[in-house]
Amino acid sequence: MSKIFETELEFCEVCGSVLPLPGETMFIECKRCQNKINVKEFHGIENHSSHIFKSYDASTNDKEEELSGPTVERKCSNCGYEEMIFKAQQTRSADEGQTIFYTCKECRHQEIEYS
Repeated sequence: MSKIFETELEFCEVCGSVLPLPGETMFIECKRCQNKINVKEFHGIENHSSHIFKSYDASTNDKEEELSGPTVERKCSNCGYEEMIFKAQQTRSADEGQTIFYTCKECRHQEIEYS
């Protein structure tokens, strides 16, 4: 196969896909286009990766985040508050109505209405 991409060795030079790690054979085969690269080309190359996770602060509660979005006069079935935030999404097939999700601004109780 002809070389299309100028890439680092961890990417296929034909299709650009990430290459699998070398195994026990003399070639690494791209899973997407079956291009084969000689393992000797990887001699002396180290590959490092790391994952950085956000720290979780247990004292921070998601409920402290301010709710935003369009509001509607609708009584919350949980606390009786008269105003709810809503969003509409198409969750079923296109010929059926949309689904409306309501969230109480006071207690954050959620309700769903299938229209």
